[in-house]
Amino acid sequence: MNTIYPLVPLVQIAVPVERPEVPMAGKIYRQIGVKLWGEGTYERESIDGIQTQYKTLSKVEENDIVVNKIWARNGSVSVVPASLAGCYVSGEFPTFTPILDKLYPFWFYWFTKTKKCWENCDEKSRGTSGKNRIRPEKFLEIEIPLPPLEEQRRIVARVEELVGKVEEVRSLRQKALEESNLIYKNLVRKIFDNYIESSISIEKLVGRTNLKNGKSIRATEQLSEIKCIRLSAIRDGHIDCTDSKPVPMSHEEAQQYLVKAEDVFIVRGNGSKHLVGQAGIVKKFAEGTIFPDLFILVPLDSHKILPSFFVAWWNNPLMREKITEVAKTTSGIWKINQGHIASFSIPVPPLSEQHRIVAYLDELQTKVDTMKRLREQAMKELDALLPSILDKAFKGEL
Repeated sequence: MNTIYPLVPLVQIAVPVERPEVPMAGKIYRQIGVKLWGEGTYERESIDGIQTQYKTLSKVEENDIVVNKIWARNGSVSVVPASLAGCYVSGEFPTFTPILDKLYPFWFYWFTKTKKCWENCDEKSRGTSGKNRIRPEKFLEIEIPLPPLEEQRRIVARVEELVGKVEEVRSLRQKALEESNLIYKNLVRKIFDNYIESSISIEKLVGRTNLKNGKSIRATEQLSEIKCIRLSAIRDGHIDCTDSKPVPMSHEEAQQYLVKAEDVFIVRGNGSKHLVGQAGIVKKFAEGTIFPDLFILVPLDSHKILPSFFVAWWNNPLMREKITEVAKTTSGIWKINQGHIASFSIPVPPLSEQHRIVAYLDELQTKVDTMKRLREQAMKELDALLPSILDKAFKGEL
């Protein structure tokens, strides 16, 4: 880091500090940790004094510099904010107090977010009994650019102003995406609301006995011509059969579970309540692929209902509300069953109308997806701004 400011070792501007207390049973101690890569301090779970293995805990105060011995090399260094003053750390977190007439704490706080800080910590962590821990005296050898105190304050204020603007843009981008998603959901709901009166139950449409669970079978590390779709294969109403795992089955055993192009499946079990019951249509087909036990095949007569229309209806916000209402959790897995599916109803307008609705929804989805891509691109650009701002700040260019 080329800089116009003198490089000063931390030993000249910060002092080791300990405020030890012997943990007492019955007393609750708020604890803090330090996130990686300059992401700051955070409050961990509070503990009763009897729960700790450490003979002493050390209290931290506002503006203290806290270092994680083990993970300092990965940027686990930060400054304690006022909100976490009075919390405690173990001996694994050496603590230092800045000399306030030399070092503005927030100057160092922003320095902890730079690649140069992480590299310095990594260098000072090496060769410590092979454990890559940083010793307090080695940490204090790190040199940082140090302008006069008033200049530190001025630059920090400028950094915070620029970061605030970046976060404002980030928030606006996120809000725009949320609003577009809401508009999309409301339009979908409005479209399908027009056809509620023509609804029939899934049981009448396909027959409950025709709904079929897949096969539960462990994957194999051996080569196999038969593969089973993973749960992750279903995304945004589409199923990618290439997202699969090899399973030890013969073609004869697999025959009744083989997936066909345009098949429609509903996920009957998932760790997320927001994903259980999602429907998907096979769009990326692969020969010799079976469907898993957590998928339910919904055989559709394409002369009555388009698979793409069924999936669009099934995944619409109105149906999602109904599905999450009936979903039950067992051992952390949210589930619905064939009975739930058979009891729900679906509108069946003429095929020409189904084609029109699907085309319109595809167009809407394309617009939403475009917004998502633009947001992701914008977010990457915003993420790159902070390192650039800090680089200029510590070079004396702000």
